[in-house]
Amino acid sequence: MFEVIYEHDQFIIINKANGYSFQGDEGVLAKLREMGEFYGVHRLDKETSGLMVFAKNKRAQSELSRCFENREVVKYYCALSSSRPVKKQGKIIGDLVKGRGGNYYLKKTKQHPSVTQFVSDYNNEHQLRVFLLRPLTGKTHQLRVVLKALGSVILGDKRYGGLESDRMYLHAWKLEFSFMENIYKFSAPPARGELFNDKIIEEIDQLYLTKTF
Repeated sequence: MFEVIYEHDQFIIINKANGYSFQGDEGVLAKLREMGEFYGVHRLDKETSGLMVFAKNKRAQSELSRCFENREVVKYYCALSSSRPVKKQGKIIGDLVKGRGGNYYLKKTKQHPSVTQFVSDYNNEHQLRVFLLRPLTGKTHQLRVVLKALGSVILGDKRYGGLESDRMYLHAWKLEFSFMENIYKFSAPPARGELFNDKIIEEIDQLYLTKTF
């Protein structure tokens, strides 16, 4: 379900596997609470894997939640798609609106916009588009909707029309924040997914090293 990446006396960092919910009797938070006292700070979709932070007390939860709410946390995600985007890199800004079926879609209006920076490359071996994404806001389904709007639905994202696959290929890869006057940086590659192989991970690393945001 998850791997502990780092443990502080105030918080814990885990690498969540895809397919596990945040809440519920079988959710990540419930399993963590079998180990001790933990409090949620932010969430990942059930289908999304990657780095999560949980506080060990209410005070730490308040401080870490404030960091997320004030956009003081730097987050990088990686994703794969079988479709070519309308542009290879840039910044996508727009409101996310919930439709009748519960799915969200991106509008050009900017009343309470989501903001996402991204860069991509093409993997010839698997004929896939590889994405590095940095969300500057934390809206529900933000990256999934942004990639759909770009014409590159995430591979395995059935909800938004992605092709069938062994998993949804979206992973919360890097996390950076300040806590108690110290800077913390964490990175964890995907642990599951046959297409998240060494070569794909190398390409994502290269996108990160050459990014301009």
